[in-house]
Amino acid sequence: MAEFTGERLVPGQIEPDLWNEHAARYAFAVTLAAGKRVLDAGCGTGYGSAALAGAASFVAGADIAREGVEFARANYGLPNLAFEQASCEALPHPNGAFDLVVSFEMIEHLANWRGFLAEARRVLAPEGTFLVSTPNRLYYTESRGEAGANPFHVHEFAFEEFREELRGVFPHVSMYLQNHMECIAFQPCSGGSVSAQAEPGEAVPREAHFFVALCSLTALSPSPGFVFVPRMANVLRERERHIGLLGRHVELLEQQIEEVRADRRRLADLFDEQQKAIERSNHWADELNRDLDATRARIVALQQEVAREQKSALDMASGYEEQIAALKGELSKAQSWAQALDKQLGEEQERVAQLEHDMHVIRSSRWMKLGRAAGLAPRI
Repeated sequence: MAEFTGERLVPGQIEPDLWNEHAARYAFAVTLAAGKRVLDAGCGTGYGSAALAGAASFVAGADIAREGVEFARANYGLPNLAFEQASCEALPHPNGAFDLVVSFEMIEHLANWRGFLAEARRVLAPEGTFLVSTPNRLYYTESRGEAGANPFHVHEFAFEEFREELRGVFPHVSMYLQNHMECIAFQPCSGGSVSAQAEPGEAVPREAHFFVALCSLTALSPSPGFVFVPRMANVLRERERHIGLLGRHVELLEQQIEEVRADRRRLADLFDEQQKAIERSNHWADELNRDLDATRARIVALQQEVAREQKSALDMASGYEEQIAALKGELSKAQSWAQALDKQLGEEQERVAQLEHDMHVIRSSRWMKLGRAAGLAPRI
């Protein structure tokens, strides 16, 4: 099922005022459609095409949105009505195929809106008419207020711009202003027709809700103004209902405001608790900072003490190295002395051995033996 987005209307899913605003344009178009071949360019969900088919010989509804075309085909099955998914910038129809082309609230959605105007002229018969509408940019911007620009609109028109762009494509352009106006209606209970009388006065384009233009390739007789009296047109009753809805909306808003206030109180309590927690954290952080400062001071003192100890150790090591060097010198001298003694001892041992040998030779000689026998040998 098609969904109402605020741009593509779905019957039964919108409030009466908005529905009447769109239905009035198609009611105006029906007055021009009798016995004609009609193209509804940007037909949306097809309700307007179906209204035109009640007077026209044939109506083609074209829209680029698949879901809109599917909804139209499912809900408006008429023998002289057909729906097609197509771009209004490239219409699948031959030149001069239609006597009436209508396009309501679609041109502002197109980036290539000049291309669409050229296409509308191409498919329009030489004696045909093109009926097109668009919101008044000045009024529409003001009415949307804080909601901001419509995200679905690509280019919105002021009155003079809209008229001049149409005149650049169509030789003849008649401008109308569409306004949702308050009136007093006298309706017969039997359901007969209603004539309308408007007080004289100049219409002000700047204040209009919508611009409607009737364009043609040849000069046409001026069309009179048109007043649409919808079935649901009791303004006072609609206002009362609207006021009732607003009252319920106000009650709902008051409930929401009270909930917001309760939330604010809870948030305030939570904020107080957080503030206290922050204060405790700050106090703890201050203590940590003091401990950290003391630790840093102790580290500096220890570093200085270590530096002194290192210097003392270096000095002591230097003294040890000097002593070791002196001991090495003494050791070297002792080793030299020992080596000299060892050499001297060797020489003495060799001398003793020589003497012992000599003593042995002397004692064992024949002369010593004869001398000892004669008592003449010396004492050795």
